[in-house]
Amino acid sequence: MLRSSHYHFRRHTGRHPARWNSPLFSILFFPMAILYHELLLRLFDGDSPFLTLALLRIPLFSIAAGLFLWLILDLIPWRTPARVTGGILLLLGTVILCIERGCRATLGLYFGLVFMGDMTRDVVGTFGSTVWAAFLSMLLFVLLSSVPMIAYLFLRTSILPDRKQDPSTHIVMAVGMAACQLAAFLLSFLSSSANYYTYDFTANTSVPHFGLVTTLRLEIEYALFGTPTVVLDSFIEEPSPTQDSTKFPTDLTQVSSGYHVMDIDFQTLAQNTEDDTLHAMHQFFHAVTPSQRNQYTGMFKGKNLILITAEGFSPAAISQELTPTLYRLTHESFVFNNYYQPDWTMSTSGGEFAILTGIIPNWINGNRAFTASIGKSFPFSLAKQFHSLGYNVPAYHNNGYTYYDRDKTHPNLGYDYMGIGNGLVLERELWPNSDLDMIEATADSYIQDYVDNGTPFHTYYMTVSGHGYYTWADNAISNKNKQIAQAAYPDASEVVQAYIACNLELEYAMAALVDKLEQAGIADDTLIVLSSDHYPYMMVDKRTGVDYYNELRGWSDTERDTSRYRNTLIMWSTSIETPIVVDTPCSSIDLLPTLSNLFDLEYDSRLLSGRDIFATNYQADQFSNCMPLVVFANTGFGTSWITAAGTYEASTGVFTPNEGITVDEDYVNRVKRLVQAKVQYAKLIIQEDYYQIVLDR
Repeated sequence: MLRSSHYHFRRHTGRHPARWNSPLFSILFFPMAILYHELLLRLFDGDSPFLTLALLRIPLFSIAAGLFLWLILDLIPWRTPARVTGGILLLLGTVILCIERGCRATLGLYFGLVFMGDMTRDVVGTFGSTVWAAFLSMLLFVLLSSVPMIAYLFLRTSILPDRKQDPSTHIVMAVGMAACQLAAFLLSFLSSSANYYTYDFTANTSVPHFGLVTTLRLEIEYALFGTPTVVLDSFIEEPSPTQDSTKFPTDLTQVSSGYHVMDIDFQTLAQNTEDDTLHAMHQFFHAVTPSQRNQYTGMFKGKNLILITAEGFSPAAISQELTPTLYRLTHESFVFNNYYQPDWTMSTSGGEFAILTGIIPNWINGNRAFTASIGKSFPFSLAKQFHSLGYNVPAYHNNGYTYYDRDKTHPNLGYDYMGIGNGLVLERELWPNSDLDMIEATADSYIQDYVDNGTPFHTYYMTVSGHGYYTWADNAISNKNKQIAQAAYPDASEVVQAYIACNLELEYAMAALVDKLEQAGIADDTLIVLSSDHYPYMMVDKRTGVDYYNELRGWSDTERDTSRYRNTLIMWSTSIETPIVVDTPCSSIDLLPTLSNLFDLEYDSRLLSGRDIFATNYQADQFSNCMPLVVFANTGFGTSWITAAGTYEASTGVFTPNEGITVDEDYVNRVKRLVQAKVQYAKLIIQEDYYQIVLDR
């Protein structure tokens, strides 16, 4: 009877029952819809704690945003257009919500609008089949997120009735909106998470702390007006006066050839600029102690370099029996025991940027660092340095050439870049494509040019065979090597077996490359360097919470732990007969300065985030601004770091010194300040095109 009466009520009056026609329901629908979406996203996010202070901020931001939306729509005099607009905005919000959930579930990250758009374009074009699988896996979330939209379709005339609310109601709601927004702002700005609301803002750090709607608002605001910057002058840190080994003459006329430094007068530059940001940058880089030249300086001067970024590579995939070439390369020449590839929250693009520029990757006005760097000056890039010396500088990627804007970023660094679609042709078109096929299609040309004409080469490869998803379905490389992986790991899960199968293709590619160099008689003249772009995070199933990476390694940690990002660095040449063991903590941002030292290239070590791994002008138990420093930035739960003295875990706030090391009471705070400075100035190097300013090239 009740349903029947409601039906007749609507049929004869065109209106909903009284309880849906109250002004309070009209006013509260959008605030409650936004809050529902925010809490739903948070509830499904297993990586972020649910019960935190964010549960005070997010409801206030949601109510403020919902009231703002209601006020705008209710003030539109034409009701049908107002209702259509409300429906479109609610639908758009639902779609963005689902995309963000998909990003978090598959990649472990929340993405900004700009990056989300780029990823949608690239992913749909390359991973079409996996997108559909990901959608089906989060069907429950999609259905639940659609509830407000469905309710709006049925109740739109009650939510936005024919008659607008009176002006006094508008005024009261506007005051309420302002009060909620102000309270939420104060709770954000005065909290320990204030940096994520301002100068450390990224979508990935902002969503867990302030919610999706606030993140979208901040992204648009910062894209239009620029991301806030911190007070930079306060970050300048001089070396400890007790450290004789790090003292550096600030008068450039006193500088000998013992440092990797160029003739840049930062003090004069600082005096001659009225720009506060540039003034602070000049002051900071003037205060940085450069790296000293050392016993490895020029070790490979005039020789060849092959640099490889290996997709999803992990040393856990290496075994002497199954991957003999990778085992050989990691146990001969240089052996790095403390190498890390942090998660820069930009997937492969962040890892590549760190390796190729020596700069900490940051999100810059909504763009990943590499995209933001397009058109900016990079005089220290290996391609430009080697090209000026007459080297061939080809770069190859066995995937679509425009993915992550590589068709713009890599030529900007000076590479002659080819991918699938602009010059790189492989015999087989697969997903993912074969690393072995890429080596076979490319290596002979630059090797033969060196053998026949003496033209040295610096070649760069970005591989793809190790890309997830790690299953037997829709992965040509895992299927190609399936039987071998299953035989070697008979008791492992499908994910672990498939990951091993994918990395067997990298093994075959490296075996072919080494064989070509040795057959040509130039292995002594060539240095092979290989680093991962990131750990294989797609082995972590965000939907089920199962961490297959822990299974692969046989021990447990989480993405909040620095140990998760420990990797291996290959730096191999047959010219090194006895292994050189390196225990210095180092990471991907250290590759460019280290290689610049090994090949004796001209560069200024003060202007890079990373440092020459072999530089010795530091003392392990003392602070200096040129000491070994591994930075884990943009994580959303603080910035962890590792030095020669120990490890600071941001998730726990605990510094653990290495055995036999004692530091003074100010050490941790000083390193924190240095880390914060390095992150901020890395961002500004790109944002201000700083190399162009100080070097005019």
